[in-house]
Amino acid sequence: MGDFQGPAFAARCSGVIAAALLLVQCDRPDAIETPEAPSVAAPAPTPEKTVVVVPPAQRAALSRSDILVAAEAAASAYASGQPQAGEGLVGRRFSVRLPFGCGGPVALDALGSADGLARWSWSKDHLAARLSMTPADWTASPLIASIGAEAAWEAVEGFWLSRPWMTTDACPQVASDPLATSENRVSPQTVGLAAVFERGGSRIGRRSGRAYAFTRRFEAGQAPAPPVDGYRLRLEGRVGAFPGGRAVRCHADGPDQRPTCVLAVVLDRVAYEDVAGGLLSEWRPG
Repeated sequence: MGDFQGPAFAARCSGVIAAALLLVQCDRPDAIETPEAPSVAAPAPTPEKTVVVVPPAQRAALSRSDILVAAEAAASAYASGQPQAGEGLVGRRFSVRLPFGCGGPVALDALGSADGLARWSWSKDHLAARLSMTPADWTASPLIASIGAEAAWEAVEGFWLSRPWMTTDACPQVASDPLATSENRVSPQTVGLAAVFERGGSRIGRRSGRAYAFTRRFEAGQAPAPPVDGYRLRLEGRVGAFPGGRAVRCHADGPDQRPTCVLAVVLDRVAYEDVAGGLLSEWRPG
């Protein structure tokens, strides 16, 4: 019993314990390293879209084609009993070229017609071309008077856009029928520009029955000859508004008649040009 409790026994026990501890240490699995989650960058804020509103006066000038499209839409709305469009046109700039004289000169005494159409004729000595356009007086017309515009406008002078089925400013290339009478050669005018003058406003620019007249004289030795493709009348300014805020108004006497539509405008410039755009004469009412 004494040997069992002696130092040898204690040494053996210590060896066994050390071996057991070593085995326990060997059986332990290696610590599993948890990988760090990849850092995800926060999404960059989406920049707010900047909406640039271009004022009407700074937009591209309306052309003949633009005005005819607006008139067509207004005519359809009028015939359908719908509100006539055109609010977005108010304040817009416009620049249109109106071809005239495509069929050659007219009689000299026809130049004084105050019907809103431009014409040209030879002078009496046939040595100069006389260009003339007298605006029509639309102040008391059914289209203007029926909407109460006379309360705000002192005068309304009209300019027709002849041949509204053509969106370009070229002369037509269809030959005239020599057997047709003068009554059925020209279709009624259906699209026009109404130059408006406010009551009590400036009278500068009002024609009051006077024509835009210009005499084109030919240089010495140059044989007077009619232009191959007529002349052009240039009208520039900004779009106005009828009572109610719309730019276009239409009127028809019956359901089977094509509506007549006019655009309210304030004129800044009237000019005569040749086919190539060369300036012959101009007026700046403002």
